[in-house]
Amino acid sequence: MKRAQYVIVSVVAIVVLLLIFGSQMFYVLKPGERAVIFKKFGGGLDKENIFTPGFQVIAPWNDLIRYDVREQKSEEPMDVLDKGGLSISVDVTIIFNPFYDKIGHLHENIGTGYVSIMVIPNVRSAVRAVTGRYTAEEIYSTKRSEVEAAIIDATRVALGEKNIEMKDLLIRSITLPEKIKAAIESKLQQQQEALAYQYRLERETSEADRMRIQAQGIADYNRIISASLTTNILKQKGIDATLALANSANSKVVVIGSGKEGMPLILGGN
Repeated sequence: MKRAQYVIVSVVAIVVLLLIFGSQMFYVLKPGERAVIFKKFGGGLDKENIFTPGFQVIAPWNDLIRYDVREQKSEEPMDVLDKGGLSISVDVTIIFNPFYDKIGHLHENIGTGYVSIMVIPNVRSAVRAVTGRYTAEEIYSTKRSEVEAAIIDATRVALGEKNIEMKDLLIRSITLPEKIKAAIESKLQQQQEALAYQYRLERETSEADRMRIQAQGIADYNRIISASLTTNILKQKGIDATLALANSANSKVVVIGSGKEGMPLILGGN
């Protein structure tokens, strides 16, 4: 009887403990989540043991800290200065996530508020540092891709040192004062027109060179032919032509010696 009572009391005690501490002992981590444990009574933060998605059981006196390690997006509008001190509005989007196996170190150094504490300030700092090396025209048009690449590299290095992986960074828009924007666009249009004119000029010059070379070739050909056609050769050509006509089936009258230079004349024929 006593044994049965002991079992009942034990079961009741376990149930009560589970009801009291169950929420502090049993956890389910969803896909895209990781967790670390803080041991209050020994060891402190366990930075190396990373809990993965699924059912997890911990001691009720320990704390489980969850981290969302899926890709996150932050859109940041900001005002920056160009190389000459001109104010420019830049709107960027950054995509990032914590390194899965480094959330213990991330929690120790920064904590769960790492987005506002680390990500956004570093993005803003990188954008300001890079744009300060270029003029408004370069940022807006001629070197926009170079500026974007420099911002990406600077941000990736800064966040990587804090155990945050930057997936991508996009400059969505760059807004200049209207007068500056109009001046830059006018300048770019004039440059395009100058390039088009230069192209037409080079094409026409090339065509003139081609025609000059062709004319020179024809002149050289005629000069060579003229030099080779002596009087005797011309007479022989005339004799050959006369013989060919005389041997043809058509009726004709051949008068010998009455033509210029004594060449035969051929009269009649069909």
